[in-house]
Amino acid sequence: MNGAPDGRHTAIPDGRHTAIPDGRHTAIPDGTWEDLVTTALLGTDRRAPAHVPPGRTAPAALLDAAAVATVRRRAGLRPGRAAGRPERAPADPRPPLPAPAARRLTTLLADRSGGAGGGRRGSSPDLMELLPQWLAAANAHGYAAPPQALPALLDAARGRTDLRPAALAFAGPRALWLARLNPDWRFALRAAPGGGAALPDTEDAEAVRRLWQEGLFAERAALLGALRARTPARGRELLASTWATERAEDRLMFLDSLRTGLSDSDEPFLEQALGDRSRNVRATAAELLSALPDSALAARMAVRAMGCVALDRTGDAPAIVVEAPLACDADMERDGVVATPPPGRGQRSWWLGQLVESAPLATWPGRLGGRTPGEIVALPVTDGWQGELHAAWCRAAVRQRDAAWSRALLGSPSAPEAGGPGAVSLAERAKLLAALEPDERAAWVAGFIATHGLSEAFQLLGVCAVPWAAPLGRAVVDALDIAREAGSYPWSFSGVMGLAERCLDPAEATRLEALLALPDEPEDAAPGSGGYWAEAFQRLVTTLRLRAEMARELQPPGPREEGAQPPDAAG
Repeated sequence: MNGAPDGRHTAIPDGRHTAIPDGRHTAIPDGTWEDLVTTALLGTDRRAPAHVPPGRTAPAALLDAAAVATVRRRAGLRPGRAAGRPERAPADPRPPLPAPAARRLTTLLADRSGGAGGGRRGSSPDLMELLPQWLAAANAHGYAAPPQALPALLDAARGRTDLRPAALAFAGPRALWLARLNPDWRFALRAAPGGGAALPDTEDAEAVRRLWQEGLFAERAALLGALRARTPARGRELLASTWATERAEDRLMFLDSLRTGLSDSDEPFLEQALGDRSRNVRATAAELLSALPDSALAARMAVRAMGCVALDRTGDAPAIVVEAPLACDADMERDGVVATPPPGRGQRSWWLGQLVESAPLATWPGRLGGRTPGEIVALPVTDGWQGELHAAWCRAAVRQRDAAWSRALLGSPSAPEAGGPGAVSLAERAKLLAALEPDERAAWVAGFIATHGLSEAFQLLGVCAVPWAAPLGRAVVDALDIAREAGSYPWSFSGVMGLAERCLDPAEATRLEALLALPDEPEDAAPGSGGYWAEAFQRLVTTLRLRAEMARELQPPGPREEGAQPPDAAG
């Protein structure tokens, strides 16, 4: 022991006793710090300290021992070994951003609170809502992110999951390097293929085999995805080599990767997967096979569906007659038909829907008198089966991405209540629209808005290509102008106005200048609506002009900008 200035003794790191200010001694228990913590958590009534000196209660002895152990832990702390210096950040071979675009990125990232508050937004653009569009444009040009912007970019992506794919693509390999140094950015590693690990060259057969045999699940999934994107057959063969030994949840995830590059050559493997012991694996295999119109499963489903749907010519006019399945047999279940319906759904209608949606749409013209899809969906369906039959055709059109059937099922956008023959909800209409070409899609939504206004169009606008085609942009602006003139509640259209700011063609800004004036408010208008509408249109015009400026800033610099001297500097 060492002497203290006041004559009392202090503990040395390996001592067993120490004096405390009041002269009493406390024994240091033989247990570890973890033992003391456990005793404190359980309570001294349930677990007494290892040593309780005479005259001391168990709680006091525990606190004494904890105080002594704390001193010992601190006094006995050894300096840690210096950590190794991290490896250098990888190079990013992409061209740098033009200087004006780099400054714009800094401004966009600084506006982290944009759009977060409630209430009126004023006439200033919402810069944070323009960041996704800016990132998409920068990625399309193939630029590299400025190194000094990476921390703010990763912080923005951390707070908004919708930004992550574009932000990480733009940030490039240096974002993963930073993410390994900061736990707050670990999401970047999880989002990267293989958890940020480098994948081998897909042409290196030995490296591919070794990673597939020894890698983590994320690395194996990323490897399989890379192979399917380049050489689908190699990816399928790699999966088949270990299929029997994979866990059920892994088989399901791996099987889902076959959507990339799906072709008829995948059919034998998928047919084998129909006999898998996992119901989810069987269902996914059946779904993939039904997307192959020439597959044996599609043919089996077509036979079953045709047995349920036929053309009835006995009446005054042709009609479709439906006889739903009476049972779900083992063969149907093997082919992916789920036997038990969800609550509130009848068994027979549930089975019928699954058969029809899995049958190739090319089945029906021959079965129903050589009619076109438009003529088929116009036929009446007997006994109240029309809704179920058309809904199943809708799902088949979406799965098979069949434009002709999607067009027929959507019907005319000016139809009463905009109800196509089989589209029973806006969500289904949006899915059907996705099968059409962008210009046709925009024209249909423009017709819908012209007839029914904007209140029902929000989901449909979300599937239209950006920037909106001219007819769609005019339809949206005209509908907003009509709502303004009618004195409608302006906040009811704030969502559409926000979409317009991001999706209208910036060239529309000039045409919108006429809407900036403060309108006369009708007597029955919402109080203050005129000022709101003027403010909203001002923000729309300002945002469109800003987007045009952003696009110009991202253009690659010309020869003079890259370093040519101005005429008066040449000498």
